[in-house]
Amino acid sequence: MGEFELIRQYFLPLAQLPGSGAVIVGPGDDCAVQRVPPGQDLVFSIDTLVEGVHFPPNYRPDFLAWRALAVAASDLAAMGADPDCFTLALTLPEASESWLQQFAHGLGRAASQFGLSLAGGDTTRGPLTLSVQVHGLVEQGGALLRSGARAGDLIVASGTLGDAGAALGFLSAGDEHQLGNDEQFLLERYHHPIPRLKLGAALRSRATAAIDISDGLLADLGHILEASGVGASIETANVPLSAALRRVKQQQALNYALHSGDDYELCATIPEAVWKEAPQWLKHELAVIGVIDPGPGLRVDGAATEPGPEPAGFDHFRSSV
Repeated sequence: MGEFELIRQYFLPLAQLPGSGAVIVGPGDDCAVQRVPPGQDLVFSIDTLVEGVHFPPNYRPDFLAWRALAVAASDLAAMGADPDCFTLALTLPEASESWLQQFAHGLGRAASQFGLSLAGGDTTRGPLTLSVQVHGLVEQGGALLRSGARAGDLIVASGTLGDAGAALGFLSAGDEHQLGNDEQFLLERYHHPIPRLKLGAALRSRATAAIDISDGLLADLGHILEASGVGASIETANVPLSAALRRVKQQQALNYALHSGDDYELCATIPEAVWKEAPQWLKHELAVIGVIDPGPGLRVDGAATEPGPEPAGFDHFRSSV
């Protein structure tokens, strides 16, 4: 199958998915054309996933497609942006129709759920690699940044943390259906992360800073602290853990929640007065895990964290699946 037939058969249908309507020319020309409405800012981000580094060899193509788009869309959520469209650069060892059919199916499901339409891309031959660029829109000047945290702000985290990191040990299982319910729950959190797009949109008028948790809670919170020039205190008793993680990992559950990546939940800072007035549904989605301090440094249960020989979060140049 040639490149153009591959695109026509498997990827052009994804350009018909509903977006915001900002894409006025999609696949088929030399460039896509996106019209940014007056009073809006364009927010965009790109992520690259490489086989054997970011996902295991022979990983299910429909799972891979979902993860690739979810990872990229999570950056939009962290900025409080409304999703619009994406582009895909796909490098394939071979043009297997079975693989492409499964991949396109998973990508279509994810794109429909996340509100993203395909605006264009490229395919070529080589080691299996995906680069996904997502575009979103936000009210002019309204994008959430990492640099706005202020002393006294509450630190909040969404969902439960550590699940996807704990799932890595089960990815090589011959038949996942033979695993227990808890292990399957953790694997599902790895296979199908959900970017917190609705939550991010709700935070853009309330939070002072935000980031998605891709490299581990402490590592990603550290990026907020550095950008904002502040410190923080975390209470581990308040870090949200799933019942499945507690049962499967027991003594290691908190360590996974603090240090492992791939959860794609949100960590944000919110002024206490704003938090008190927040709607109950928002408070249900978020756990208050600490507070921003005026002085530098990150304290966990009152003790300053010490840098170790390895980074706190996932380092793409040191770690592999």
